[in-house]
Amino acid sequence: MSTTRPYPPGDRDPEPEAAAEVPQGRQVRRLSFDGESAVVPLARDFTRQALYAWGWLPAAGADQRAAAEDVLLVVSELVTNACLHAEGPDQLQISCDRKVIRLEVSDKGAGQPAPRSPHRAGRPGGHGMFIVQRLCLDWGVVRSPGETGKTVWAELGAPA
Repeated sequence: MSTTRPYPPGDRDPEPEAAAEVPQGRQVRRLSFDGESAVVPLARDFTRQALYAWGWLPAAGADQRAAAEDVLLVVSELVTNACLHAEGPDQLQISCDRKVIRLEVSDKGAGQPAPRSPHRAGRPGGHGMFIVQRLCLDWGVVRSPGETGKTVWAELGAPA
C-alpha cells in the first residue's frame, strides 16, 4: 500500500462517469493488447514514444532521465504483474499533465496486487509492487461493479 494513501489499495470506489472525461490540458494515449505477444516490450516502446511526444525524452538532465526511466520501469512491473497473475493485460492507458503521469493497466484478473510482506530483497521475484510503491506518488486498484477484472493505476511526478 502506498504511504500517501489514507486507504488500502482496492478500497477506492470506481470513479464517476464524469471523471472518465479527460481534463483539459491532459494528454492521453491507449494501447490495446488484444492479440498481441511480447506485451512487456510493446508496453515499454509505446510508453517511450509517449514520453518523447510529451517532451520527457530526450532527457535534458539527470533528473529528467531518471524520471523517464522510473516511468518505464513501473510500466514494465504493472504489465508483468498482469501477465503473471491475471491472464495478461487488456489495455494500457497513459495520461499526463504538467505535474503527474498516470499509468493504468486493465486486466480480467480477480487478484489483489500488493507488495509482498515482508519484502525480502535478496530473493528472486516478488519485487514488482514493492518497486511500484517506492517509485510512485500513489497507486491503487479500481474495480467496476458487475464486471470482471480491475485496473491497476500508478502516478509518478513529472520531472522538474
